[in-house]
Amino acid sequence: MEDHTGPPARMSAMHLVPADRADRRTIDGHRVCDAIAAIGDPGHVRTWSDRFALLADPNRLSLLLALHRTGPLAVSDLAIATGMNDPAVSQALRLLRAAGVVAGEKEGRVVRYRVVDEAVRGLLEQVS
Repeated sequence: MEDHTGPPARMSAMHLVPADRADRRTIDGHRVCDAIAAIGDPGHVRTWSDRFALLADPNRLSLLLALHRTGPLAVSDLAIATGMNDPAVSQALRLLRAAGVVAGEKEGRVVRYRVVDEAVRGLLEQVS
């Protein structure tokens, strides 16, 4: 095990460890710093966690896959494509719209939805 009293090169490897964890012993201090750097900003982690939570629901994922591949669709068309009922599609789209993942464009009395979040679009490309 490695501790913080080792050679100066080893101590500098621990520069990313927050003060509240600095007294804990590490096995691979340089890898701990690499891991901390890889995790990055907690806010960024939360944003991605929220995105993945939206995609974790099979109905929402089905809606997003349909929109990603076909382009803008209305609620009733999405309901037919996914086998969901109109109110369930509307509720799912409300959540996705509130998260900034989809946007609706009104044409007369019809609102067509499309995927607007580029990061989610990239994930959908990997799924489909």
